[in-house]
Amino acid sequence: MQNYFNYFTEIEERFQQRRGSLLMLSTLDWALIETWREAGVPLEAVLRGIDGAFDKHDAKAMRSPGRVRKVNGLAWCAQAVMEAVEQAMEASIGAASSAGSEAAESGFENERVGGYLEENARLIEAAKLVAPADEVAAEVVGRLRALAAGVRVEPAGSLEELDRTLTVLEERLFAALMTAASEEELVRLREQAARELAPYRGKMQAVQIKQVQQQFLQKRLLEARRLPRLSLFYMSHG
Repeated sequence: MQNYFNYFTEIEERFQQRRGSLLMLSTLDWALIETWREAGVPLEAVLRGIDGAFDKHDAKAMRSPGRVRKVNGLAWCAQAVMEAVEQAMEASIGAASSAGSEAAESGFENERVGGYLEENARLIEAAKLVAPADEVAAEVVGRLRALAAGVRVEPAGSLEELDRTLTVLEERLFAALMTAASEEELVRLREQAARELAPYRGKMQAVQIKQVQQQFLQKRLLEARRLPRLSLFYMSHG
């Protein structure tokens, strides 16, 4: 388990090193790092994403000297980090599902996966939700417990298929939370995200901005209701 302090400082140092000059990270930058850490994003994946983003930036700067703007925030690297995260997740789940022994070594052994699913079911069941989120949550709880039982009975099951199912369940739950949330809460969260992303709008593609906004909104809605992420990628391997 990466030391909490080192996780933040190593990301900050790598960003400053690649940027070529000292730049204090903003509130949004620290929020992004916290989001990555809470989600269990490996430090190596974040650093790889930062390097990938700056490699592309540097190559563009060489082709058009004097015309490429300086990178002024970590959010500029968000898309590259997410790509590195997806690659790391595919690699870890692929290795875990290739054979029983490899699964045990990667931390995806069946008993731990089953316990993870049951714990998430417990957390969702304990949350105080309003309609229609409460009804969807009850269905998700039942599905998680059935999946947990299935994992223990059928050890040869595909973890990739299981994770796709968990992603669908999470998307259903998030959609229900959006529907159940008040207009005031959604407006407040979107305004907060817009304020913090404002400095990066000229440096990020529209799809990048939308992705970060969606992550911000999802994180805040889940946090406010003390709900867990469901994907196997968020399962602790400590």
